[in-house]
Amino acid sequence: MEFEPVIGLEVHAQLKTETKIFCSCTTAFGNAPNANTCPVCTGMPGVLPVLNKKAVTFAIKAALATHCTIAQESRFDRKNYFYPDLPKGYQISQYAAPIAEHGHLDIETDQTGEKSIGITRIHMEEDAGKLIHDPVRGKSMVDLNRTGVPLIEIVSEPDIRTPAEAGAYLRKLHAILRYIDVCDGNMEQGSFRCDANISLRPRGRDAFGTRTELKNLNSFRHVEKAIQYEIDRQTYVLEQGTSVVQETRLWDPAANKTVSMRGKEQAHDYRYFPDPDLVPLIVDQDWINQVADQMPELPEAKKARFMSDYQLSDYDAQILTADINLANFFESCVKNLSNVKQAANWISTTLLGLLNNRGLDITQSPVSAEDFGTLMGLLESDTITAATAKTVFEEMAVTGADPVAIVKEKGLEQVSDSAEIHSLVDTVLAENPNEVAAFQNGKTKLFSFFMGQIMKKTRGKADPKIVTPVLQSKLASEK
Repeated sequence: MEFEPVIGLEVHAQLKTETKIFCSCTTAFGNAPNANTCPVCTGMPGVLPVLNKKAVTFAIKAALATHCTIAQESRFDRKNYFYPDLPKGYQISQYAAPIAEHGHLDIETDQTGEKSIGITRIHMEEDAGKLIHDPVRGKSMVDLNRTGVPLIEIVSEPDIRTPAEAGAYLRKLHAILRYIDVCDGNMEQGSFRCDANISLRPRGRDAFGTRTELKNLNSFRHVEKAIQYEIDRQTYVLEQGTSVVQETRLWDPAANKTVSMRGKEQAHDYRYFPDPDLVPLIVDQDWINQVADQMPELPEAKKARFMSDYQLSDYDAQILTADINLANFFESCVKNLSNVKQAANWISTTLLGLLNNRGLDITQSPVSAEDFGTLMGLLESDTITAATAKTVFEEMAVTGADPVAIVKEKGLEQVSDSAEIHSLVDTVLAENPNEVAAFQNGKTKLFSFFMGQIMKKTRGKADPKIVTPVLQSKLASEK
């Protein structure tokens, strides 16, 4: 029997507020354990939570960016469970009345093409703390700095059918949240993390199979690999004639497999009920309109504009708009250039190649957008050759020096004087009579040899656009 995967994703995105969702404690990452705490976020008796308005504004922005309907009235509930990193014994979340519902994201993959993935709901909640396990002492310690940090949970419809679709959905959602500046998207720090629900059903059937949940996946690659493993595991279980157990599983990246964590909880296990300390959240149309007026350009719109305004290909525009910081770098770089395509190619290959080799992102680039644009300007004006530009770029990446200063200091200006180039060509042809004779006898591939010799003598500074016709003319006259 052939089975069809049914996949739904739950994304937790930490909001970029300066303070927590119900108290004034900082959300700064990396402080000493339990330094970012107070009686409110640690659940001391007699305290009252006060909702952070900026967190609500950020949730509205996320809802607008994902085509959701925003509720004029939503409520906070208590999600009750007991765990060492949950000091109150419950988590303040939204269950029955979330802030937004019924949205969608459009994705595209090589295998399945364009597809719309429904978004069931976006709700607000506070984060739990963190357990730090010490295997040497055999103890676990609790850090409550993260307790009360504001989150939005974005729950997709079970519309995803392949690991590639899951990856495309997550990458697009990640880009959108960074574009609208509500989440820094740092997956290593847990600012953007995903739970995946996977089940199988006989292909062509409507009923869902028994699902398992994969918790806290914190990289796109891990999500895709974990989903594929779980599809394969469940397929094997069903083909053996046994049943899939509904449970929560974890991805073990070292072993490249999922492992059982616990039985899957149901909603009633959490005993949700309205939080008596928080009044209903009212979001009127004026508030929504104010947020909508401040919305930045989203990835799809920016990609379309890059293709229209800069005449970039779909591929180049996709690369340059995948990250808001890269898009900003590109636009800062090309604002004074005519050959935008050339700059786009250099950014996509040379610059991103350097950053990838060093394990850096565009915000950590050793070459600023202004200096990169100046380098492209030198290349565009034929002040330097492409080969020289690579040499200058490598120097910039090491020293951070200005490209104009590097060119002047090292004497790298392009040789374009006609008389000098004629002399260089004569010298090279005179030094290589055997190759000249071979060229005359039909070995025309030797043309690149002569070009190479000229470039060697000028350390790559000779202008190929001037050298080429001169060399062609002199070789022809040798006949």
